[in-house]
Amino acid sequence: MTKKIILLSALLLVPALVPAKGPLSPKERLVQRLADIRKKGVMYGHQDDPFYGITWMWEEGRSDTKELVGDWPAVMGFDLGGIELGNECNLDSVPFDRIRQEIQNHYRRGGIIAISWHPRNPLLGTTAWIERDTLAYNTAMDALRQLNQCPLAKEVVDPKTTCASVLEGGSQHEKFQQWLCRVTDFLVSLTDDKGNPIPVIFRPWHENNGSWFWWGQDLCSDEEFHALWDMTQDFIRERLPDSIVWSFSPNLQGNWTEESWLVRYPGDDRVDLIGVDAYQWGTEEDFVRQLTADLNIINSIALSRNKLIALTECGHQNSPDPTWWTRVFRPVIEPFPVVYFLPWRNWHKEHFGASKDAPTADDFKSWADEKTMLFLNDIKKIK
Repeated sequence: MTKKIILLSALLLVPALVPAKGPLSPKERLVQRLADIRKKGVMYGHQDDPFYGITWMWEEGRSDTKELVGDWPAVMGFDLGGIELGNECNLDSVPFDRIRQEIQNHYRRGGIIAISWHPRNPLLGTTAWIERDTLAYNTAMDALRQLNQCPLAKEVVDPKTTCASVLEGGSQHEKFQQWLCRVTDFLVSLTDDKGNPIPVIFRPWHENNGSWFWWGQDLCSDEEFHALWDMTQDFIRERLPDSIVWSFSPNLQGNWTEESWLVRYPGDDRVDLIGVDAYQWGTEEDFVRQLTADLNIINSIALSRNKLIALTECGHQNSPDPTWWTRVFRPVIEPFPVVYFLPWRNWHKEHFGASKDAPTADDFKSWADEKTMLFLNDIKKIK
């Protein structure tokens, strides 16, 4: 199948997402803009693009993307992990004031903003990642059993109770309400030069089908997950009802059925964009098979529900294959109406995105030079 036919097939799958009616809200304008942009091609996004790269840190005006292709990413990703604690910097040591500044800068340029959140564990006081907590819990329980001191087990907190603890009636509910307030305060502070709210894509509770975060599949029941999503969304909607595009983004799985995928889906009234976080951690063959299967499922679901789809995180860490972008990744996503793909951050030796200093630089540049790969200047006029 030629590239032209593939693109035409993808465009025919893009629905008109916002029905014609009076003035659109900032959220509705962004949703419609995303749909209109997709008719031209797929946007490139990048996490933490203006903060650091493979060979530099904290130099204002720099960007690995811009230095390779001559333009900013169309989509910039930022993370709010740590704001819940009232910290000045996020979990990756980026000051929140700088994050706000770069969001406003990118919006002023005509770019699109995507925000994730990796909140700490409110019950255990640890990170969002649960593996160490679970290991510590199991080790402690084994030690207690060996000592025949089971009564002491009550002093060991089971990580699987974290999600329940933040819900109404839970021991951490009041604390978590304060955390949500801090997140909302930051989102409210995102305004343009006229004081109007900046619409953003917000992606909470991502990769929930995995079990590495405290809201994951084996650590949080389906009922608890739905309650967590609803509580989060309802809290933020109280103050920002019209400027948040909500993204539901499980992790790459490869064996979904439509029925199994929908088990944790928050509902059509609660989701605007369906994403998948898709990294190649194993073999190329497994990655291609899994991503193809997942995109088939989510595209079918999105079409039936009039939703957008995106690769909300992706990449191949430090790819040793210089042709990975065009030989492995591009052929999988091209038949689908993917609005954007967002490689994770370029943090020195742990890099995922495009860069002149990456082994994939020439390969990515050859793709970027094509009209269907969209960067900031390609989308500025689509409002």
